[in-house]
Amino acid sequence: ENYGPDCVISGAVPRYVALRPPDWSFDPDELRAAFNDKTRAIVINTPHNPTGKVYSPSELDLIAGLCIEHGAIAITDEIYEHLVYRGRHISIATLPGMAERTITISGASKTYSVTGWRIGWLIAPPSLTAGIRKVHDFLTVGAAHPLQIAIAQALELPASFYVELLGDYQERRDAIVDGLQECGFEVSAPDGAYYVMAGIESFDAADDISFARRLIEEAAVATVPASSFYHDPALGRRHIRFSFPKKIETIERGLAALRPLRS
Repeated sequence: ENYGPDCVISGAVPRYVALRPPDWSFDPDELRAAFNDKTRAIVINTPHNPTGKVYSPSELDLIAGLCIEHGAIAITDEIYEHLVYRGRHISIATLPGMAERTITISGASKTYSVTGWRIGWLIAPPSLTAGIRKVHDFLTVGAAHPLQIAIAQALELPASFYVELLGDYQERRDAIVDGLQECGFEVSAPDGAYYVMAGIESFDAADDISFARRLIEEAAVATVPASSFYHDPALGRRHIRFSFPKKIETIERGLAALRPLRS
C-alpha cells in the first residue's frame, strides 16, 4: 500500500491495474493499456500481499514482454519468496532480457519473523543501483550494525530451515482457510505469503470497514478492510484480509470466536 505514495513522492504518476477475485488475476488487456511511451517502471509483488497470489509463468512473461517493448524497469517485491505453497517462486529477473532491467527487492522481516528490524536488500545492475545508493544514503544512512550481523548469520541457514518454515505456514494456511469457510466466508487458499482475502457476502455487512469493526467488537479478531489496499476502494468493499503468522492455537482460538457470527 506504500508504493503509490512512493511513486507520487518521486514525481511519478502511478497507474493501477487491479487484481480481482476469485483467483486474483489481472486483465491482460488492462495491463497492456496501462503501458505507454511514458512508462518508466512497473511495481509487482509476488507472492502478493494482501491476496496471497503467486504470479504464473505466463503472467510474468507478459509483464516482461511489456517491459522490454516499452523500455521499462521491473521493480519486484519478493519478500515472501520462501512462502510458496503451490508451484514455485519465479523471479522476473531470471526471464530472458530482464536481468538488466529488474530491481529485485527482498528482506528479512517475513522469512525470519523479525518485522521490526527493517533489514532488507535489493539486487540490480550497477546502472540502476547508482541512484538507489544515493537516495538510501540520505534517507537511512544504514541499518543497525548488530541486526545486519544477525541477518548475515541467518542467511547461512541450511535449506532444511526453509522446508520446515514452509511446512509450518502451510499447516496454518490450511487451518485458517478451512476454519473461515466453516464460518461462512468465501475463501480461496492463497498460493503464497501468509494472508487470506475473505469474502463477506454471506454476512449482513454494509461494507468491509464496518464488518472489520464488528469483528473486533464481537469476536476480538482484528482484520484489515480490503478497500484500504485498492486505489479504487469500491473494489475491496466486500472483502477483508486475515493474516496467519501466529501459532495454530491462536488461529484456532480466533476461529472459535468467529463461528457464532454465522448464526
